[in-house]
Amino acid sequence: MATTVIGAQGFVGQRLVSALIARDETPWTPAKGDPDLLTRDLGVVYYCAGLTADYDARPFDTVEAHATLVNDIVRAGRFERLIYTSSTRLYDGLALAEVDESTPLTFNPTDPRRTYDLSKALGENLVMTRAGGRGAVARLANVFDWQDGAPGFLSDWLIRARAERDLTLDSSPHIARDYIHLDDVVLGLIAMAGARDPGIVNVASGELVTNGEIAEVFTAAGRRVEFTRDGKAAAPPNTSVAKLSALGVTPTPVRDVVRRYLAEGKFA
Repeated sequence: MATTVIGAQGFVGQRLVSALIARDETPWTPAKGDPDLLTRDLGVVYYCAGLTADYDARPFDTVEAHATLVNDIVRAGRFERLIYTSSTRLYDGLALAEVDESTPLTFNPTDPRRTYDLSKALGENLVMTRAGGRGAVARLANVFDWQDGAPGFLSDWLIRARAERDLTLDSSPHIARDYIHLDDVVLGLIAMAGARDPGIVNVASGELVTNGEIAEVFTAAGRRVEFTRDGKAAAPPNTSVAKLSALGVTPTPVRDVVRRYLAEGKFA
């Protein structure tokens, strides 16, 4: 069966393409605006296009990437399975201790920063209700890696650690997030493609870890980490990963990944 990766030049898409090639697959990786996207048979589609860090500065591009293009693909209908990458950020407005994929979502449409959430939610809705039962959604937690250009706070932290033994970070040790390594995300996406009807799946670790707890791993490795702030923000809901586990994927805890990175890497 054919395989297509949309957003193949992005953070998740690049690693996914490499993993598929290692499995002897030859994914098609169309460039943005490729006219063949809506006319050829796509097979299994991994929809990895999207904006993360700069969504607030590019709201119209965000809507196009998260909803407009996937709308066109769903309407054309030339695919066997469509896996849409969304985000566990959709849970952030919920005053709940724990959430799962069936938890109803709540958004404030007057908040300009909710363009990201609402556009992802619309993409999810199109894939889950208009794709003839062939759609699935992967809600990704905070994905990290240490390759150059990897986005996100923890990625930047680990990249800096290659050259800086003592780090000062513009954040608070009390900030908690659910972190999942990029390789585990790829495993989750591939597992979803092989499942009969995965539906919506939280691709996350299922554990909230604070900056301070990650800093303790650095301290144990003989490093020093300081934070410029000390504020305490409300933690997001803890995300259930029971469905991901049922697919046979158990992400490595972030502290273990960081510990191994510091032990095996060549640093200053």
